[in-house]
Amino acid sequence: MNILHLDSSILATNSVSRGLTQALVSTLSARHAGAQVTYHDLAANEIPHLSGEILGAAFTDKADWSPLQQAEAARSDALIAEFLAADVLVIGAPMYNFGVPSQLKAWIDRVAVAGRTFKYTETGPVGLAGGKKVYVVSARGGVYSNEQGQQMDFQEDYLKTVLGFLGITDVRFIRAEAVSMGDDARSNALQAHPLQGRQGQWA
Repeated sequence: MNILHLDSSILATNSVSRGLTQALVSTLSARHAGAQVTYHDLAANEIPHLSGEILGAAFTDKADWSPLQQAEAARSDALIAEFLAADVLVIGAPMYNFGVPSQLKAWIDRVAVAGRTFKYTETGPVGLAGGKKVYVVSARGGVYSNEQGQQMDFQEDYLKTVLGFLGITDVRFIRAEAVSMGDDARSNALQAHPLQGRQGQWA
């Protein structure tokens, strides 16, 4: 089993999502002997956001690529290869301003590439990265799973949509909410979390 583990929280050791993704990866690794884990800390080692120059490589002969285009094309190729080789993805995705961290979006922009992870057909787009299982550890400072909160949730729906566009339909959200609503709320959210006590169900 190849596991691709992504963290995107900027809070380092204070991050809820980082602790939970590590618990999940440890559980998966223990239950699947020989599991290989590829890890990216997208906050500590940011992937440059797409720019006009980086994107322009797709419309320029390789012989004319700038040094930046050459380097970033190689980076994108490596990230796509890791993504396609993964059997399981564990994505730490805290909610920032109702969406995902820009660091995670930068990774998505590198792996969502026509002809590599999806293609356009006469009947519409078709994902080329199916057959994977994705666990999204969704950490939220407030509560967005209720009816009122769902109207402001552009985090989980976005991830489900973009992963589905790439052909991935087995997406499970492991949610920790209210972690910024005081020490008691944070403690209660973590103590009640399945990764803290019933890890087997995520194997």
